[in-house]
Amino acid sequence: MTDIFTETRPGEAESGAAGERAGARLRVDLLGPLCATRDGLPLPLGPLKQRLVLAVLLTRPNAPVSLEELTDAVWPDDPPRTARKNLQVYVSTLRRVLDPDDLGRLHHGPGGYVLHLGADECDSLRFEELARCGDAEVRAGAPSRAARFYRQALDLWRHEPFSDLAGRADVLRAAVARRHVRRLAVYEAWAEAQLETGDAAAVADTVDEMVARHPLRERLRAAQITALHRVGRRTESLAAYDDCRQQLSRELGLEPGTAVRGAYRAVLADAAPPRPSGGATGPRLLPPGLADFTGRAREAEAVAARLGGEGGPPVLLTGPAGVGKTALAVHVAHRLAAHYPDGVVATRLCAEDGSVRPWASVLAELARALGCTERLPAGREEAATAWRSWLSGRRILLVLDDAPDAAALGPLLPPSGPTAALVTSRSRLPGLEAAHRTELPPLSPDEALGLLGGIIGRTRAAAEPAAAARIVAATGLLPFALRAAGNRLCVLRHMPLGQYADRLEHPAEALDELASGGVGVRTRLAGTWARLPLPARDTLDALAALPGPAFSLPTAARALGVEGRAAQRALENLIDVGVLPPPPCPEVTAHAASAEESVRYELPWLTLLFAREQASGRDTRC
Repeated sequence: MTDIFTETRPGEAESGAAGERAGARLRVDLLGPLCATRDGLPLPLGPLKQRLVLAVLLTRPNAPVSLEELTDAVWPDDPPRTARKNLQVYVSTLRRVLDPDDLGRLHHGPGGYVLHLGADECDSLRFEELARCGDAEVRAGAPSRAARFYRQALDLWRHEPFSDLAGRADVLRAAVARRHVRRLAVYEAWAEAQLETGDAAAVADTVDEMVARHPLRERLRAAQITALHRVGRRTESLAAYDDCRQQLSRELGLEPGTAVRGAYRAVLADAAPPRPSGGATGPRLLPPGLADFTGRAREAEAVAARLGGEGGPPVLLTGPAGVGKTALAVHVAHRLAAHYPDGVVATRLCAEDGSVRPWASVLAELARALGCTERLPAGREEAATAWRSWLSGRRILLVLDDAPDAAALGPLLPPSGPTAALVTSRSRLPGLEAAHRTELPPLSPDEALGLLGGIIGRTRAAAEPAAAARIVAATGLLPFALRAAGNRLCVLRHMPLGQYADRLEHPAEALDELASGGVGVRTRLAGTWARLPLPARDTLDALAALPGPAFSLPTAARALGVEGRAAQRALENLIDVGVLPPPPCPEVTAHAASAEESVRYELPWLTLLFAREQASGRDTRC
């Protein structure tokens, strides 16, 4: 099998990556051994410690890296008294090597040293540029062009990033881990786009090696099962599903999720007769419910009551990223499965990186999962009509997770009748006029402490109650962040809770700490950020520059440089997209200069930290 680190395609790498570099004098590559060239000639990067300095700067190109970070990387145990002077010498030498014309490419500013590079000068920046182009083509419904961009990005990888240096500094090991997760996500996006084009052979040739590296990655497993099936290797496809099911059960105690089950059902559908409509039990394709599902009794009852009747408008669960919308939707769907004998199926409308999945792909997945053998038309309205006709008279529950807007739901929602839809969204979806809405707030402090104790052990949590309370407060009482913190503490079993609370309360460390298994809060927030309209990002940027998370309307107006009414509309837009919670009812006091001053808004703490990272240009990819 071709090694996926070194695979290139004739003409493609030249026209994609190398062709873009034509004429660029400086080139720095880190997706493999660290090297730099000018006009194709290698540059001397000096001794080990000097190369370490350059490598750490390259973990965050175009963003400041502090002197302390550089010191920790070069001398992790016992820095000499001359460390600062030595670093200045290394940086000065690198400046002469990389920037002989003194263009300010490497300079010291607020926050530390900054190495400025363009996408045509650094392979990792070019990788991200190509990946973003691929994402844009997916959103535009052009899988063939998307697959080409993703393939060009993947072809830039020569070997392990910093392969000659990564073992010498924690910061480099962490950077390499982030880049591997990012590369995996791009590979998965390429595989899905390639499958959309009808060319499964390229995926089938490389996916087994990727699965060997990431056997528990369900998105990757779904692509493997589908690719093997479509190239005629049905037995291997079924074996891949069985291997996935056994590994998930053995290592995580879980059943395969919606994507893997949908791919498996597509394989079976080639040989199985259509399911009879009378008296048969339909598919139950739901993620497993959480064994430690905590709280939400009132909201669960409200949603279940709306769905327990005969059809009706969609039920919409809204709230910010990480508040537990999906977990509640799955919990209720399992509870009500018996009410829907023709099937209960869940699917995501957005990918993990926040990009919107094409409606045709989602509709095809739902149809396959539910055993719909009719060929749906290509046109949006015609496909929606055929889909609703097929659903008519069937008692099916559709769980449509992470809807970006009302338009994405248009072709998928069932007609009036026994089929029901449970929708989750970060946005309030004002365009979905007839929906029954339930806003999901963060957990209560008691619920959050109960969830944390259930993950790390109630004895451990009870031994340091004040520290446990600080941890749940630092996560914003969000279940996703609490799970990330709890899983991290399960690894750091030796660490006192108070020490971990100190880390979470430090603005520069909190998002780094709230990560587990390669996916963390920063990734979830990045997906929200990617879907924000540009005006909403600008508003969030301005609010992030305020001293703290809480502010009044006049303060927001000054930060935005607009009048009060315009500022109010900007804040309401953030509320609509689920970034800013609605303010509590105002309480006018003697200290409030006006009714406007008494209305207090507050950005969620983790959202504020992420927005500040974006404003500072820090690399937020996980």
